[in-house]
Amino acid sequence: MPPLKTASKTSPSPRLAKKADLILPRVDWRIYGPGFVAGVDEVGRGCLAGPVYAAAVVLKSEAGVSQLTDSKLLSEKRREEISALILEEHWVGVGSATVEEIDQINILQASFLAMRRAISELAQKIELAQKIGETASLKHVLVDGHMKIPTLSFEQTPLVKGDLRCAPISAASIVAKVARDQLMKEIAKDHPHYGFEGHKGYACPAHKKAIAEHGPIIWHRKTFAGVKEHL
Repeated sequence: MPPLKTASKTSPSPRLAKKADLILPRVDWRIYGPGFVAGVDEVGRGCLAGPVYAAAVVLKSEAGVSQLTDSKLLSEKRREEISALILEEHWVGVGSATVEEIDQINILQASFLAMRRAISELAQKIELAQKIGETASLKHVLVDGHMKIPTLSFEQTPLVKGDLRCAPISAASIVAKVARDQLMKEIAKDHPHYGFEGHKGYACPAHKKAIAEHGPIIWHRKTFAGVKEHL
């Protein structure tokens, strides 16, 4: 008897891939107008060190839109190039929540706080633009994930895997990732034992080993497992 064939672990069947596409189709953010529609996303939620960052983006034109996707699918160099283009061509707000805020209010609430700060900065830029001739205002916020942002004054819609499916959220993902990575590289210069320039604060084995050997520093989240054991 010939051996049984097993399904590939790396490539889903065409049927399953097609089903996934049907369940999570691309999203046309324009249908949420009239008015400007922003995408918002956060990065750094699962890290052991560093702040959590968020970005909010309104796409003013089609410039660079075809290049937008989930930031995790792009090389670091490509992310930096696209982030620069987004900052030049579109409206962007960036916000963060500190390590102290994360430890005080928990990472979920700190992520919401960073997103509200990013949206607030974006709304201020749009308000300023209105004074020099723009007529539309921020109307709707598309949020990556399945949860709405508490106490946000704008209409909002959560989109699961929005960073892959919706261009404004993809743009926000890229900008937030690049901004946070740049900070972690700066922190690495003062704390070379931890390898922040490589793992950016995530909980990889090398980072955990460095914490165990050298102890936590001010950039580590003291309430997180992997850190609090070594205080």
